Amino acid sequence: MCTVVVDVPRESGEPVRILAVRDEDRHRPWRGIGQWWPERPGVRGVRDDRAGGAWLAVDPDARRLAVLLNREDLSQRADDEVISRGGIPLQSVAGTLAPTPATRGFNLVEVDAAGATVVEWDGLTVRRTRLAPGTHMIAHHGPDDPATPRIGRWLAEFRRVGVAPGAGWWAPWLEVVAASTADPSTSVLRRDKHDGLVLESLLVCAASVGADGVDVREAALSEPGEWDDTLADRLRAGIPARPQ
Repeated sequence: MCTVVVDVPRESGEPVRILAVRDEDRHRPWRGIGQWWPERPGVRGVRDDRAGGAWLAVDPDARRLAVLLNREDLSQRADDEVISRGGIPLQSVAGTLAPTPATRGFNLVEVDAAGATVVEWDGLTVRRTRLAPGTHMIAHHGPDDPATPRIGRWLAEFRRVGVAPGAGWWAPWLEVVAASTADPSTSVLRRDKHDGLVLESLLVCAASVGADGVDVREAALSEPGEWDDTLADRLRAGIPARPQ
């Protein structure tokens, strides 16, 4: 399951910072950040080629970003009663997210220049939480839920190290990610079996969203689920994770 770390600034004028880790089947085709949706001019994101939707989407003009995390669906709906979750981030950055989504359960992190909101959908109920200033973690349960082992173990450490000033602000957070891999049970980088598939951490995105604009960068892991010492340098260089 994916992981998002988000820092909502305590001082006005500072950008919201996001570090997002995408977990997926390594054999499922996808494309790195690009303009993959002609019907949505200007919108960029990480595209799932199988369903055509997005994992992460950003509208730079609107100063909006959204990233999707799967969660358990508590409804009794059959597969033919639901649609792909991939349209959710695209709807979010367009401001057209349905009040009751017709998808399986998800957590959605919505970011704008003023802050961040977590939308939780379990197939029965929608909950929206505007995050308070400070650092938060989201995975497959509620925001900052210590019952999620990686959140219970590492949230305090992400808060302690904070973000670095200027370019390369993500460096302290990546040090925490690297340290977490010493224990697979609480690692931010995952390799988990789920519904007959092996889901592995494939991609790291770092983004800042503020009044001055949006900056989003990506780096694919050289080996899914394992720490990569070149991640920080590749995020700084802005090297595409997939050919554009």
